[in-house]
Amino acid sequence: MEAPPLHVLTPEQVRVGFGMQLQMTAGAAAPLPVVRDVTIPAAGGPIRARLYRPAADGVLPGLVFFHGGGWVIGDLDSHDDLCRDLAAGAGCAVLAVDYRLAPEHRFPAAADDAVAATRWASANAADLGIDPQRLAVGGDSAGGNLATVSALAARDAGIGLAAQLLIYPVTDLSRLEGESYTACADGYGLTADAMVWFRDHYLADAAAARDWRVSPLLAADLDRLPPALVVTAEFDVLRSEGEAYAKRLADAGVPTQLVRYDGMIHGFASMAGVLDTGRQVRSDMARWLADRLAR
Repeated sequence: MEAPPLHVLTPEQVRVGFGMQLQMTAGAAAPLPVVRDVTIPAAGGPIRARLYRPAADGVLPGLVFFHGGGWVIGDLDSHDDLCRDLAAGAGCAVLAVDYRLAPEHRFPAAADDAVAATRWASANAADLGIDPQRLAVGGDSAGGNLATVSALAARDAGIGLAAQLLIYPVTDLSRLEGESYTACADGYGLTADAMVWFRDHYLADAAAARDWRVSPLLAADLDRLPPALVVTAEFDVLRSEGEAYAKRLADAGVPTQLVRYDGMIHGFASMAGVLDTGRQVRSDMARWLADRLAR
């Protein structure tokens, strides 16, 4: 029997289904000497996070990572194997952030948590064994959105970040249209209807979609941001806006590498257990991070 489309389900049902899907597609968990949960104090309440270190001792570069899931689903466990692979492959510490989810906590809760976590990681880098001069942000899908927001907020707060890793990011919730929304509206996993569902659960007010913390593509300026790797998938409704954001970064003078993975769908970086390209993109991203964070 065919599963019902996401947009007719409740958040609770989608969370269960998402977990089951990841169990079938995730890669093997890379062993690391240090994996421990930490708590980040924040105005909205304590934020759970998980620290991954490929070396028990010494000072490492770091990545603050935000999981995908449309601001509604996902958690520390859903992206555990991806974070382990990035830590092991890039030789960096990864701090995965369990930000508040909608609709229980609508915008700006997730954005506020992401910004708070990034600032905390920078301020407490020594305690985490991280070099604050080699700190990056990253995430996939909605997590990529939160990474862009964190990078913009860090710039405005005078916090220098070394890199931003944006994996098929959401960059514009104000339109939900464009070439890839037309070409990939249905039949490729993440659908146009699903994006409407995620948006409507995340935002209490439709007008908030034009806030740069929701749609960073609409931010007034993108200059003085850290170098970026933007990963997109050919058959993904989010492809056009991710590539538009990469262009705006480049036009603003930000060193930007855009890589489109042909033949891939949204979420393929979380499918390392079943897709060769899912494994390859992890290797590619880790290599880019290692290079950027070595500078």
